[in-house]
Amino acid sequence: MTAKLLKIIVDTDPGGDDTFALLWLMSLAKKGLAEIVAITTADGNVRHNSTFASASKILNLGSLDRVEVGRGIPHESEIGDAAHIHGADGMGNLSPTLPESVQKFDIARYSDEIIIDKLSAEPGEITLVAIAPLTNLAAAERKQPGILKQAKQIVTMAGAFNCRGNVTPLAEFNIDASRVVRLALPRGIEAHNPEAAETFFAAREDIAVIPLDVTHKLIFTEKMASEIARVNPEHDIAKFIQALAEFMIKTNLGYRDTNGFKGFLVHDAATIAYLFYPETLLLRRAQVMIETKGDWTRGKTVMDDRHIPKTGPNAFVALQVDAANLLSILVEDLKSLIAA
Repeated sequence: MTAKLLKIIVDTDPGGDDTFALLWLMSLAKKGLAEIVAITTADGNVRHNSTFASASKILNLGSLDRVEVGRGIPHESEIGDAAHIHGADGMGNLSPTLPESVQKFDIARYSDEIIIDKLSAEPGEITLVAIAPLTNLAAAERKQPGILKQAKQIVTMAGAFNCRGNVTPLAEFNIDASRVVRLALPRGIEAHNPEAAETFFAAREDIAVIPLDVTHKLIFTEKMASEIARVNPEHDIAKFIQALAEFMIKTNLGYRDTNGFKGFLVHDAATIAYLFYPETLLLRRAQVMIETKGDWTRGKTVMDDRHIPKTGPNAFVALQVDAANLLSILVEDLKSLIAA
C-alpha cells in the first residue's frame, strides 16, 4: 500500500512537548510521509516572539528553514505563561546553543493570515495540528467564517474531561490560556474576543481531541533520550534532545506531573500519533462544550455522558491510549531523524 503524503500546518507554542511533536513530525517528513506546509506560532507557553524564535530554530535544526513561520497574535491571559516549566525561551533555555534562523519575527506574517491563505489555496488538502492555545485558529475563523472547514482534518491537544486540569483543578492550558484575548494595537484592533476555544469547537463537527486524560500517561524518560542519542551521539539534534529532556524532567518532577516517575509528559506529541499511528489511540464521538462563566470551573471541557439523545456532536475525543507502543514508536522515529 502506497503511503499518502499528509500536508500539515502546525499551530504551536514551543514548549518542550511541542518541540518533541515538531521533531517527530520532522522525522516523518524526512521519510517522505509528511509535508510541513507552515508553522504558525502562538502566545502560550512563552510570549509570541519567543515561540516564533524557537519554532524557527527547530526547523533550522532539521534543515527545514524554508518552511514559513507565522507570528502569533499577542494576547493577555489571566493565567500567564508556562516559562517556569518550559524555560524562558520555551525549550529549556537552550536557544543560545542552536544556530540562528533566517526567519525574522518583525516581518513575518501573522499566524491567522497564514492559516486563511493556505487553507483557501488548497481546500480539503491540509491537516491542522493545533497544539497551542486556540487563539490563532479562533481568530482565523472570526476573520473568515467557515475557513476551518476548509482543512482536511483538525487534531488538537486540548482539554481535560475525566481527570484533573493542569492550570486550574479542572482546566487544561490550551483551553484556559485562550480565554482572554486582546488583539495587538499594531494590527489596528483592540478588543476582547469571544472565547477562543468556544469559537474553535463551533467551527466544525469532526475535531479530533487529545486531552490530558490520555497525555498524562505519556511519560518520556531519560533512558529514552539516551537510547535515541546512542544512534548518533554527536548529532546536533541528539544533543538537543538529551539536554531538553533533562530540563523538562527536572521541572515536571518539581510540579509532580508524572506521579513520581522520572520523566516528562510529551502531551502534544500524541497529535502526531493520532495522524500517523491511529492504532495507539481509542476515540469516542462526543459533543464538547467549554465552560466560560464558572468561578471554579472556567475553562473546563465538558461532554455529556448521560444516555439521552445528543444531536450536536462536534468532536472525537481520545480517552484511551496504548502509551507503551506510542512512546516506543516516537523513540524509533526520532532515531531515524538523527541517523547518518
